Amino acid sequence: MRMLVNIRIPHEPFNAFVRDGTIGAVLTQILEDTKPEAAYFTEQSGWRGAVLIVDLDDPSRVPALAEPWFLKFNADCEFRIVMLADDLKKAGLEALGAKWK
Repeated sequence: MRMLVNIRIPHEPFNAFVRDGTIGAVLTQILEDTKPEAAYFTEQSGWRGAVLIVDLDDPSRVPALAEPWFLKFNADCEFRIVMLADDLKKAGLEALGAKWK
């Protein structure tokens, strides 16, 4: 199941990792461990942020994705199921529309 992980990172302890020069290693370790399909870094309401696309074969993997962000950065993580256009085509929307008129 493909998921979008929206991460909001507080200024601390992120700033401390930047100051001591270890932020690159910390982020590399998290990304190598979680293996997202894509990772984007952005601003979110004045905070640092990241948006990851991950493909989970088992929901029990959610903690393994979230805990590094929680433990290293005290970050907030939101998980949303997402689909590609081809996935949406297979959803049977026409049949659902007919059933729930």
